[in-house]
Amino acid sequence: MRRITDILNLREGEDDREKTLESVKKNISFKGANLWILACAIIVASVGLNVNSTAVIIGAMLISPLMGPIVGAGFALGIYDFTLLKKSLKNLLNATVVSLTVSTIYFAVSPFKEVQSELLARTAPNIYDILIAFFGGIVGAIAVTRTEKGNPIPGVAIATALMPPLCTAGYGLATGQWQFFLGAFYLYSINCVFIGIATFAIIKYLKYPPTKQVNERQQRQVRISITVLITAMLLPSAYLAYSLYTEQQFKKNSDLFIENEFTNKGYTVIYKKTSFTPRSKKIELAFLSKRFETSELQQLTAALNKNSYLKGTDLIIRQDSTDRFNALKGDILKQIKSNENELNEKDVRIMQLEKELAKNKFDNKGLLSEATAIFPQIISLSAANVQMINKQDSISNVTAVIYKTSQSLKKEDAERLNNWLAQRLQSKNIKTFEVEEKK
Repeated sequence: MRRITDILNLREGEDDREKTLESVKKNISFKGANLWILACAIIVASVGLNVNSTAVIIGAMLISPLMGPIVGAGFALGIYDFTLLKKSLKNLLNATVVSLTVSTIYFAVSPFKEVQSELLARTAPNIYDILIAFFGGIVGAIAVTRTEKGNPIPGVAIATALMPPLCTAGYGLATGQWQFFLGAFYLYSINCVFIGIATFAIIKYLKYPPTKQVNERQQRQVRISITVLITAMLLPSAYLAYSLYTEQQFKKNSDLFIENEFTNKGYTVIYKKTSFTPRSKKIELAFLSKRFETSELQQLTAALNKNSYLKGTDLIIRQDSTDRFNALKGDILKQIKSNENELNEKDVRIMQLEKELAKNKFDNKGLLSEATAIFPQIISLSAANVQMINKQDSISNVTAVIYKTSQSLKKEDAERLNNWLAQRLQSKNIKTFEVEEKK
């Protein structure tokens, strides 16, 4: 038994108590270098939250001097030094105001205001955060009272995470999102209170002497204040922890339900959405081909209500009120018919254009053979129907014939050619143009 007591003995390696108290008093002050370090640490943490960088946030927590006044407040309660308590709380308030102001200004001017996962992680504290703060505070208080401070202090700064909640609260103020501000500031308050209470517990356990004798009434007031603080922090966080647990169980059981009732039966789920609030639970699904009848939906709802975590959940299956395959078939047939009509219209138009081209097209080769038999002087010939535009913007259709001769035709031969062409081409409006072959 004695060996176990020796193993658990905290007094071994303990630093001089006067020296420890002086160190605690020195670290509670927020002015000069400490204030500059705090402001810079807040900027670094805000940037880390803004760009969702865990490494940057951890760096900001390591350089933050916020632990000083919190440990000082817990230490002051343990030795009933109310002057030190007031000074610690005043400096903590100043540090909190400065941190909120700097982070709010940063997020107000930052062009990037999207909500990142690192920000969201600081908006819904629960009882697990209390455990982290309390046991982290115990480690910090033990480390403060040791001769060799060792590595615990940086680890406590990272685990208890005082900076990120303050920066998230500043983000909430800058963007007007009060749920972010309240959730993050509550997490910050949890960390401050339970680090302080853990420090108080260690100081009482080590039996640090009080700076002055206090009566039973004052001691009772301290105990009552601590009890009220613990209760005020525990109740909301316990409720939030229970809500988190029920939400996680709902999601887990929803996935199992979908897997057992649909996926394992070969139904392809193309859309899935689950939503959970204390007042409403929903599972929304859509399938590739399966359609559920009313009787099947009733069976699924009954299976859903047999699960205690899914009881009362609304099962919404997105499906058409008509047979989607028949509707799809009808749409395809309509499209085919529409395409056929378009093709028929195109065929008619092509035929019309071909007729128009046929009207304007002559067998110039055969025409030349006939013309040279009658008029040996003609060596080439071309005929075509053309439209002639007059000055009055009127249009007249003309059959134009251009021919080339080795020797110019006489007037009577030209008239005879014109009459022959009118008869041959069955055109009342013939215009001939002679081109004499150059020698």
